[in-house]
Amino acid sequence: MMKLVLRSFGITACLLAWSGVGLAKTIIGPAKVVDGDSLMMTGASIRLFGIDAPEGGQTCQRNGSNWACGEEAKQLLVSLVQGKEVRCEQQDTDRYGRTIAVCHAGNLDLARTMVEGGMAIALPQFTDTYVEAETRAKRYK
Repeated sequence: MMKLVLRSFGITACLLAWSGVGLAKTIIGPAKVVDGDSLMMTGASIRLFGIDAPEGGQTCQRNGSNWACGEEAKQLLVSLVQGKEVRCEQQDTDRYGRTIAVCHAGNLDLARTMVEGGMAIALPQFTDTYVEAETRAKRYK
């Protein structure tokens, strides 16, 4: 009986390990910007891991005036990926089926650059990777 339990556990562990390997994928190619934290690549919808940026049509308040922060965030991300090969390493999948990924254009971490540029905030509940970049960005605003 003990051998059967151990054998079953071993098979389950192998299946869990194998299914986890299938989750992490790399997507490489040109990217089309959806908004300040979302891309479309090779038919995949990708959200940048660890940050949140304004939605495309969102407005924000700055010095008492409305400001098209969503469009500005989108344009910054466009400038970062335009004409470049983008490489995204999947971290997870969200409830909408989007690939959550750390993405680079060359050596540039897109999420870090968006936070450093003041166009996104870090999400420390998912990773502390971009918290320091957000702190620096706030100092210079």
